[in-house]
Amino acid sequence: VCSPSRHALRRFNNISKMATVHLRIGDLVWGKLGRYPPWPGKIVSPPKDLKKPRGKKCFFVKFFGTEDHAWIKVEQLKPYHPHKEEMIKINKGKRFQQAVDAVEEFLKKAKGKEQAHNSSSSEDKSKLTAADAKGRKSAAKTVKSLMEDEEDLGSRKRGRPPKDEKDLTDPESSSVQRLVAGTVSGFKWETNQVQEDPHFHHFLLSQSEKPASSLEPISKRLKIIEEDAGSTSIQAADSTAVNGSITPTDKRIGFLGLGLMGSGIVSNLLKMGHIVTVWNRTAEKCDLFIQEGARLGRTPAEVVSMCDVTFSCVSDPKAAKDLVLGPSGVLQGIRPGKCYVEMSTVDPETVTELSQVITSRGGRFLEAPVSGSQQLSNDGMLVILSAGDRTLYEDCSSCFQAMGKTSFFLGEVGNAAKMMLILNMVQGSFMATIAEGLTLAQVTGQSQQTFLDILCQGQMASTFLDQKCQNVLQGNFKPDYYLKHIQKDLRLAIAMGDSVNHPTPMAAAANEVYKRAKALDQSDNDMSAVYRAYIH
Repeated sequence: VCSPSRHALRRFNNISKMATVHLRIGDLVWGKLGRYPPWPGKIVSPPKDLKKPRGKKCFFVKFFGTEDHAWIKVEQLKPYHPHKEEMIKINKGKRFQQAVDAVEEFLKKAKGKEQAHNSSSSEDKSKLTAADAKGRKSAAKTVKSLMEDEEDLGSRKRGRPPKDEKDLTDPESSSVQRLVAGTVSGFKWETNQVQEDPHFHHFLLSQSEKPASSLEPISKRLKIIEEDAGSTSIQAADSTAVNGSITPTDKRIGFLGLGLMGSGIVSNLLKMGHIVTVWNRTAEKCDLFIQEGARLGRTPAEVVSMCDVTFSCVSDPKAAKDLVLGPSGVLQGIRPGKCYVEMSTVDPETVTELSQVITSRGGRFLEAPVSGSQQLSNDGMLVILSAGDRTLYEDCSSCFQAMGKTSFFLGEVGNAAKMMLILNMVQGSFMATIAEGLTLAQVTGQSQQTFLDILCQGQMASTFLDQKCQNVLQGNFKPDYYLKHIQKDLRLAIAMGDSVNHPTPMAAAANEVYKRAKALDQSDNDMSAVYRAYIH
C-alpha cells in the first residue's frame, strides 16, 4: 500500500504531464521539491543578490506556513485553485492543513482589501471618469502588492510583523564571500504540534509513516561578513533550497556527550549523511545512535584517534576539563592535524586552557558553544558561536549547517565563551523576572493566563516567553534547558563581570533566585521551574 506521500507525488507527476500553464509573480501554486509532497506557495520576486539556477525555467516560491522558499522548476509547479481539492484529499497532515488555512486567510484578506478599496473609490461620484480610472489602477496595485507580500500568515497570528521580500535573505556586500555554493531546504513531519517562534518555522512536511526517520533540518547558505572592528561573523541566509540536501564533509566526525543538546546535534549530523563516532559517559545513551548508523568509541581518546574532527558538548567547566585531561581523555588521542571543537558553555579561562593544551600537541582548536534548547537542537536550529581556528571553522561548515540555523565566527579563543555567557545571563535573568511577574499576578488576584496573553500581544512576544509561561501554567517542567545549567551560566557571567570590574546586579539577583530553586530540588527540571522559588 502506498503511503499518502507517495500517492501525492504520483498524482502530482501525472498532473505535470498536462498542458503547461503560464505562471507569473503573485500566483498561488502547488510546488514540489525532490521527493517531497506538493506544498502550497506563492511565486514571489527573489532577492536581488540571489541568482537563478542555470538550466530549465524556474520560479522563486515562498511556501505558506513555513519560512522556506526555493527555486522550483516550472514543471514542478501547478496552479493552486484547480488542484486544491485533490491535494487536500491526498495530504492529511496537521502542518499541511495549517499551510492551506494560511493560504485561505491570505486570500480572504486580499479580497477584503480589494472590496474596501473599491467601496471607498466609488464614494466620490463627482469625478467618475478620473476616479474610476485611478481607482482601477490603484486597486490593481493594491492586490498585486498584497500578492507579493512575503508575510507568513502563521507568523502574523502571533503578532509578528509581515516580512518584506528583501528580508528573504541577507543582502551581500562586496566583502561577502560564500562558504557554501548551494543552499538547501529540508522538510519535517512532526506528529505533535509544537509552538514555535515564526522565525524558527522551517517545515515542509513529508507525509512519512516514520516521522523520526524523516526529520531533516534545513541547510543554510553561510556567508562571512567582515566588520569594521575586524571581527568576523558568519550568518545564515534564510533557507533557500536549491539541490535539496546538505553535502556532508568527507571528514570523519567524532562526538562526545549525548545530553539534551548533544543528542539532537548528533541525530542531525547523521541524518545529513555525516560519518559520526560517538561516546558518552553513560554508554547506554549511545545505543540509539548506533542503530541510526553511528559508530561507537570506547573512550574519548579512541574517538579522537579514529576521527578527523571531534566535537564535545558537556555540562560545565569541570566536565570539559576532565574530558580532555582525564584518563583516556581527548588529549591522549591528539596528534598533529587532529581537530577538536568544544561546544560546551564554559568560562573564557577554561576554553583558553583547553585550546593551549590541544594546540601544544599539534592539534587544531575551535570553541563553538550553542545558543538554544533541546527542541531547537532536535530541529537543527541552534545558533552557533565560534572562535579560534578560522580554517577549522570553515571545515565544519556542513556540520554547522546540519545542527544550526546560524553560526558566527567571533575571532580569538575566549570570545565565543564570553558572548555565550552574556546571552545566557540575559536569558536567565529574563526567565526569573517572568516568574516573578507570574507570581505577583497571582497574589494580587490577577489571571496568570491573561498576563501571558497580554505579554504575547506586545513587544516582548516570543516563543521563549510563550513556552516558558505555558510550562508554569501547566506545571510541566520537563527539561528543555536544565535549571542547574542556567544557574551555572549566571554564576560564570557574574564572575566574568567581576574579573573586569563590571557590575552585574540584575544577574546577581536572578542567580540568588535560581540558587533558591536548586535548594528546592529543581536542578534537573527546566529553567522555568525557577517559578517554584517564588511560591515556596
